Parts: sequence; structure tokens; C-alpha cells
Amino acid sequence: MPVHTPNRPVCHHCDGFCAVSITTGTRHRDGSRTLLRVVCPVCDGTGHALPAPALARTGR
Repeated sequence: MPVHTPNRPVCHHCDGFCAVSITTGTRHRDGSRTLLRVVCPVCDGTGHALPAPALARTGR
């Protein structure tokens, strides 16, 4: 039986591509490239964001 999980909104900062690898242009001794792994700071690498809380009106 399929498992139905609720749809979670995709992070609007990274559009679901939560981690990228950026080449530095240098190479290791074995010839492979040196990479930097960068994770989205908003969703912490999950690709999904929690919905923004509703604004609470204060005052009169």
C-alpha cells in the first residue's frame, strides 16, 4: 500500500535545490576537483520550508 505523506511547501529561497556543490577551480593530487558544498540557510538543507505564521494584530 502506498504511504501518503502531506505535501510540504518548497523553500522559496532555494526552490527545492537545497544543497549545491561549487568547484573552486583547483584539483586534488588524484585529479579530482575541489568542491565546496553549500546548504540553503533558510531550510537548512531540507528543501522544504514551514509556512509563515499568521500575523497577529495588536493594538486597537
